[in-house]
Amino acid sequence: MSLLRGKAGAVTVGLIGFLFFVEFVSGILQGFYVPLIPDLVDYLGIRDADFNVFEGAQLLLSALVVPVLAKLGDMYGHKKILLVTTVLTAGATWWLAFSGDFTSFLIAWTLQGFYVVWLPLEIALIFDKGRRSGHAASATRKAAALLIVGLEAGAIAGALGGSAVFEAFGGAAALATSMIPTLIVPAVAVTLVFFVILFGVPESEPLPGRSLDWIGFSLLSIGLLLITSGLTFLKFNGPGTWWVWLIMVAGALVFVPFTRFELKQKDPAIDLRVLAQPNMWPVQLTAFLVGISLLGAQAPLSTFAGTDPDEVGYGLGLASGSISILIGVYLISMIIGALLFPVVSRLLSPRKALIIAAFFVAAGYLLFLPLHHETWQVFTNMFIAGLGSGVLMGAMPAAAAAAAPRGQTGIASALTNTTKTIGGSFASSVFAIVLTIGVVQVAGSTASSLFGYMMVWTICGVGALLAAALLFMVPKLAFADEVELSDEVIVKATSAL
Repeated sequence: MSLLRGKAGAVTVGLIGFLFFVEFVSGILQGFYVPLIPDLVDYLGIRDADFNVFEGAQLLLSALVVPVLAKLGDMYGHKKILLVTTVLTAGATWWLAFSGDFTSFLIAWTLQGFYVVWLPLEIALIFDKGRRSGHAASATRKAAALLIVGLEAGAIAGALGGSAVFEAFGGAAALATSMIPTLIVPAVAVTLVFFVILFGVPESEPLPGRSLDWIGFSLLSIGLLLITSGLTFLKFNGPGTWWVWLIMVAGALVFVPFTRFELKQKDPAIDLRVLAQPNMWPVQLTAFLVGISLLGAQAPLSTFAGTDPDEVGYGLGLASGSISILIGVYLISMIIGALLFPVVSRLLSPRKALIIAAFFVAAGYLLFLPLHHETWQVFTNMFIAGLGSGVLMGAMPAAAAAAAPRGQTGIASALTNTTKTIGGSFASSVFAIVLTIGVVQVAGSTASSLFGYMMVWTICGVGALLAAALLFMVPKLAFADEVELSDEVIVKATSAL
């Protein structure tokens, strides 16, 4: 079988093709249900606001289980854990199709969140395969770019397919009979993923003699649970609720005994010494800052685009179909950015590519401050931000894997997802508060003030600028292939003679 271009060693085109399909289905899961939300609300007999509980529960589960599952992948093989999480995701997706009440739907939707660990496990598996050739970093960058293309293409296909399938089965007019067959479609897709992984993906080579630090992971889970749940309560209860802050402070304090305990362990849950290295901690903080715009800013963008300027003096007044096009443009720009990442990395360096991507995200959101009056301006801003976001989506886990020692690539990649999730939860809570400041009441409806939206764009832009500044602290040769590092050492040694 032919090799992935760039001397990728054991990283074959076939392997990337199978994992591309896995990420395509992951994208379907992320996009398929979005156009169905209003009909799902009617089908379950709940309120629109109740759907936020589903999203929050799934994010919380992913923040808690992804580090543990990734570490298990490092210990026992990344393919094995991919298969386990696929079974869990498939079971939850089938359950979701036949859930007709709030409680069962909530449990199924939450358990479906196991698919979030697929990308970190895939990155770790690819890096392990490429390590044998000395070109693991470059092979992983190329593969990560293609996986992000698969993810975003799946999200587009899911968003378009969800409504099309629903209408084909009868739509809202036959809600009682059309919803179940509609929801079976993603369940079938996830089931296929299991067989694709089983027969098409080879196993990685875990280090023997590993152990799972249950105490460390328990402390980590408690801290993350308190912080993320506190952020959720902050969004719904507001900053004036004192006990919300107490929950988050308690979560932060949990990391004090966690740190002390982990530093004493031979095989810790998270190797804090590795995390403190200059080629690792800026990447993890960048993932947090990217999560602010990637996960937190999309809802405010949609509401701004749908706000009628004739009523409140700002907004685009777009219909839902036009808003979908806006989101589609953003996803397409992310695909383009992901494809450009390995090219720019080869021409310049991976570090410079990441810095440029962060500046693109910053420019896209800061351009909203003067340019938000016309539809073309908003589309342009989101396209620019999407280019940078597409690079960073795949680059963060790939960079973390390149910076981690053997046996820790899975957990390092997964931590970028956890920090990104926390960043998104933080942003979602803060943005919800900011957008309630000066809410405008017009003709019986409410719209957030323009000042609130300006604050959202400013926070996203400044966060991306801070990420770019952090990435300047990364060593110049970080994330390079072992062969490139060896050549650099030889050049320096020769120069010294």
